Amino acid sequence: MNGTALPLSAAGIDLPEAGTPVFLALGEGANFRSRLEGVDGSTFLVAAPLETAGPAELKSGHEFRIFWAPPRTRIVLPVRLVEIADTTPFRWRLEPMSGPQISNRREFVRGGGGTAVRLTAAEEERSSEADGMLIDISEGGLRCRITQPMPVRIGDEMRAVVWLGNGEVELTGRVHTVRDDEDGVGQQIILIFHVEEVVARMIRQYIMNWEMAERRRARERD
Repeated sequence: MNGTALPLSAAGIDLPEAGTPVFLALGEGANFRSRLEGVDGSTFLVAAPLETAGPAELKSGHEFRIFWAPPRTRIVLPVRLVEIADTTPFRWRLEPMSGPQISNRREFVRGGGGTAVRLTAAEEERSSEADGMLIDISEGGLRCRITQPMPVRIGDEMRAVVWLGNGEVELTGRVHTVRDDEDGVGQQIILIFHVEEVVARMIRQYIMNWEMAERRRARERD
């Protein structure tokens, strides 16, 4: 699409009402909560995600997906980032790349961060432990930062003990990504896992509490 693109309604793109929660799928399972702010011709506005790590590095032209969840289905829309507002209210202007699609794929919302994590590599020949800091977490995975690199590889089994504000959970999964930390000290590790519903509820509640605290801090700063 370009500057001569049709208005969204004329292009057959039916967005939900303003204020509806939507989710920004920014890659590597990083799905961040947002909301639809309004439609402006061939583009539309969403609230900037609360997170600053990762999304803050995006630039105009970045392509990703958004999705929202009406009853009994899930709607996915490929979009391009057109503009990031640098003053309050912080918003992203998005341009659809194609029409919306119905998807049955489950998507997990990621959030939180700043709490302690203890990682244990389960492989006997590379058994080791490290303490780190959670960057974010979802029902399907977590991302954390450790200052002392661990001898792990993609696909290795790993255990993580995470404090979620009002309780500690132990998660076992597989290493999805290992990379040097952007600050040049230590590593970032992404661990993917499957959890039972009782643990999933704890993670969801932790993310909700974190989001409310972030919004409260943002109001205090303004």
